[in-house]
Amino acid sequence: MFTRSGTSPAQAPERTTGPSDPPPRRGTRLRTVVVALAAGTALIAGLVFAARTVLRDDDGDGAARPSGGVFVTAKSSGKVIGEGSRPRRFEVQVEKGTGVDPERAAAEISAVLADKRGWTRDRRHSFRLVSDGPSDFQVKIATPATVDEICGKAGLDTHGEVNCDAGTQIMVNLKRWNTGSPEFSGPISGYRALIINHEVGHRIGHGHEACPGKGKRAPVMMQQIYGLKGCVANEWPYDAKGRYIGGPAVP
Repeated sequence: MFTRSGTSPAQAPERTTGPSDPPPRRGTRLRTVVVALAAGTALIAGLVFAARTVLRDDDGDGAARPSGGVFVTAKSSGKVIGEGSRPRRFEVQVEKGTGVDPERAAAEISAVLADKRGWTRDRRHSFRLVSDGPSDFQVKIATPATVDEICGKAGLDTHGEVNCDAGTQIMVNLKRWNTGSPEFSGPISGYRALIINHEVGHRIGHGHEACPGKGKRAPVMMQQIYGLKGCVANEWPYDAKGRYIGGPAVP
């Protein structure tokens, strides 16, 4: 009987062991393999968790979107806008991944509030942009999914389309900020003014209003995105002469 190398069992060389060449320990090798597999599994799980945190499919259409709830606050601070005795301090925050520059957004929102056709025209209201410290409200520009999540917690259904006023948060839907509304034919800057004036109007105590009559300007507190009802789109609470553009209160 021979081995495959052609030597008999008696002729096969023997391997000796000694202190300098310890015999292999199967238990040690097994533990090493188990530890390596566990480390690899943990690494994979961590990568999957990170991916899910950064990107998520919020409405089931297979498109990955930025994760919600992570906002960047504009570093800008401004002077008091208006003559009201108690300025309302506000921050501007932008959700990460939206592509909106916080500083530019803060400048645009401040300009809307400072316009002579805005809420400061009555000389009772005033505002101030801040970047830290206490604030009365926060203007947050966020993805539709994040707006739905935050507004939903306040009992408001924004269905991926509209904005809301939730607690101290003015939630601005990124879709509306970037594309406007089919009911508004003016420039995107005008529609952004409508967003800010409508939601800030809620902050200072105004409720919804209806169209005052065919061909007239729609009140800024009218939900114009749902139809103008014969009115003409309008983004300002006051006209150039300081007259309030209002309509019947909506129950």
